[in-house]
Parts: sequence; structure tokens; C-alpha cells
Amino acid sequence: MPIHRDRVRFNVGGRIFETTSTTLANAGHDSMFRAMLDENWNLPMGGPNEHFIDRNPACFSVLLDLLRTCELHIPPNMPEKLLYREASYYGLLDHVRAAKWGQFDGNRLRLANSVAGRAPGDGTAIRAGPDGGCCVAHGSMVHVYDWMLQEHPPINLDYKRVNDIGYIDSENIVVSVCERPGRGDSGMGVFSSSTGDLRHRFQVSHDNQFKSFTAGALSFSSDYDRIFASCRGRSNEYGIGVWDQETGKQVDFFYESPDWSLGDAVKLQWLNGNNCLMVATFFPRKDNCYISVLDFREKSMVWSWSDRGAPRTLNEKPVVDAIVMEENGSICVVNQYDDLGFMDLRINGGFGGVVRWSSRSRLMKENMPDELCYPKLAAHGGQLFSSMNDSISVFCGPDWVLTSRLKRSYGGSICDFSIGGDRLFALHSEENVFDVWETQSSSII
Repeated sequence: MPIHRDRVRFNVGGRIFETTSTTLANAGHDSMFRAMLDENWNLPMGGPNEHFIDRNPACFSVLLDLLRTCELHIPPNMPEKLLYREASYYGLLDHVRAAKWGQFDGNRLRLANSVAGRAPGDGTAIRAGPDGGCCVAHGSMVHVYDWMLQEHPPINLDYKRVNDIGYIDSENIVVSVCERPGRGDSGMGVFSSSTGDLRHRFQVSHDNQFKSFTAGALSFSSDYDRIFASCRGRSNEYGIGVWDQETGKQVDFFYESPDWSLGDAVKLQWLNGNNCLMVATFFPRKDNCYISVLDFREKSMVWSWSDRGAPRTLNEKPVVDAIVMEENGSICVVNQYDDLGFMDLRINGGFGGVVRWSSRSRLMKENMPDELCYPKLAAHGGQLFSSMNDSISVFCGPDWVLTSRLKRSYGGSICDFSIGGDRLFALHSEENVFDVWETQSSSII
């Protein structure tokens, strides 16, 4: 893309600015400024060699300084929402986000905000968006927030209970729900994150006939070209459905075997390095935990484990969550006592396999809350996260040593948390409040 001149002059709302094409190039390929470097750029001229933009000049000054210094300095009298609106117009929101908080690091997270719930009843799930926003499921409603934590119109599922939610991208959210008897409604749909409108329904077909189904846990392939969901038909047929996220067409279906439950799964995880899918069902959904790894290319189950029939010690509780640690070739599990356990993916677990438990009860001695919330797991950037009561523990290193804890007393126990867009979102069981944790930026705000 040719740079045909170095000095560039703007008239923004009557105020004159002068900069260089080198500075404008810092805006990136998706910005309006980068497009100006193209010889075919057609921005109106406001005078000799001067480009006119009918926008807020004070915000333009802040954003131009951001391109020059990579630091964000917001004047005290400037509403941040106004600056974000102008940054969106110029295509600079990513630059503002990068300057406002640093790259995600679990050991340097600080509490940036607490957002009160917008619906009665308990929140059931929270999911981080790729752009720093999030969505929260409350019964039959999904409340959506952008990265400024401004709430968009909610997604209303018409009294159907939401089972799981997930982002295809910043503009599209997939929601899985219970199918309503007699209505024939699809168990999954794609909704606009900005308007809450339904864009597409996913269907399951068998023998050229569409089947009603209840969709459960969701997962997405690394490049977001496939959507996976656990499915249950009206006659309790279980399996894992696969859809193309662009066309919405069903591209595959993995049926359960007589000895293994797949459709009742409460967690799916796509394994980028192995092109496989982890499928798991935990207590209290069932008395026993089932974890399997499916290879859709070979139509086979390449790894499996269950605690069915396995002897338990007096203090050992059932597994309540699991996550694959691909870089370590292991699966991490957690029980009700918040004990971590590890299994080697290179060795098939089989029924009654042994988990190498690493008890943390000495570190976690607290009074149990009135409302029980089972621990949840997440992994990000080589760090392991585990929630318990009203805190989240961070573990690092080859031996997964506890290095920090994120603790917040307001809102009660944490019922779910999610990491994405360089933020951690924690949903509390009481008052539907969710916390937003960010890494402190080195820039001066």
C-alpha cells in the first residue's frame, strides 16, 4: 500500500491537526486512518491539502496522541463513553483497549468493576467475549455487555431455559436451550450480540427428517468454523452434533455407544493441537464422572476415563469439573473439596482409572457458604484457575503451585467464571453481580 506523502493535515470539527503518514500507519489495517494511505482514498477536502472530518475535535486529539505514544490520557472532563464512540468511528477501539489494560496475567489481575445483575433469580453462566465484553445467562434470558460494560438489548428465549452460551465472534452469540414439548423448536440458535435478534436456528436431521432436540454444552473449534453441542432427542437419544458456523448446516453427528454417555455432557472442550473434542459429565448430574476424547476424523473414542467402580477414600469427593491441559498432555480435574487431580492423556484412563490428587485443603480452609457452588476450572496462557467459594486461585509452573488468589466478598460464592478478551469475569450466586478483573496497564490513564 503506497504512502504518497508524509505530512497529513486534518480539519476536525473546525480544529486543525497535522500529523504524519507514519503515525497514521500505527492505526492498523482495519482503521479509517490506515485507509487514508491508499491512493484511492476519497475523504472530502476542507481546504488546500486538508481533509475535513465532521467529528469531535477533543476526542480526535486524544486518539491522535494515542497513535503517537501508545499511551491513553483521558482529560477529566471527557466522558469515556464519548471517547469510545469516537474510537469506534475511526476503528481504534482495539488500541484504546490495549492502552487501558495490559496483556492478561492471572498474577497481576486487579478488580476493575462490579456489575449488578439485571434479572431476578440466580445467574447460571457467564462467558467472556473476544472483544472484552461478556454475556450472562439468567433462566430464559441472556444479558449481553460490550467491552465498555454497556448493556445491549437482552436475548429473550421465551421462557425456555438456557443451558449454555458462547461467542462465535463479537457480533454473534450461540445459545443452547431446552426444547419445548409440542412446539418443535430448535435447541440452538445464533443471536445478534448488539440487538438480541435471532439470526439462525440450528437443526438436527436424521434419515432426511428434522428432529426436535435439547442442546446442552457448547464448544467451538479453534478457527470457529465448527460448533459442537451435546444433544438429547425426545426419546433420549444422546450424541454430539456438529454444525458449520457460517452456513448453520449440520456437518456431522457422533452418537453415543452403549457403554458411554455423551449427550448428557455438561462440558465440551475443543483440543486445538489434537483436533479432538473432550466430552464430560460430572456430579451432581450423575453419580459418576465420565470423561472421553473423541476423534471426529476417525469416528472413534481415543481416550476415556470414569470413576465408576473406582474406590474412593473417605475424604475424596466426586469430580465436578475438568479441563484438558494440552501443553502438558494432561487432564486436570477438581472435586467438591477443591482438590486438584491430574491424569495423563498419553495413557488411556479406562474405567476406574487412578487420579493423582494434589490436596489444597490446607490453603483453602474457609467456612462453607449457605449456597453451595461447585468449583470450576479454566486455563489461560499457561496458568490454571480454580474457583472456590468467593475466590479464584491461580496456579503456575510445572507443579501448579498456588501463586495468587482473586478474592471478593460482595455477591457471595462464585457460581461461574470465564476468561477472554484479556479479562476475567466472575459471576456470583447472590444478587447476580459479576466482577471484572483486568491486568494493570503500565500506561497512565
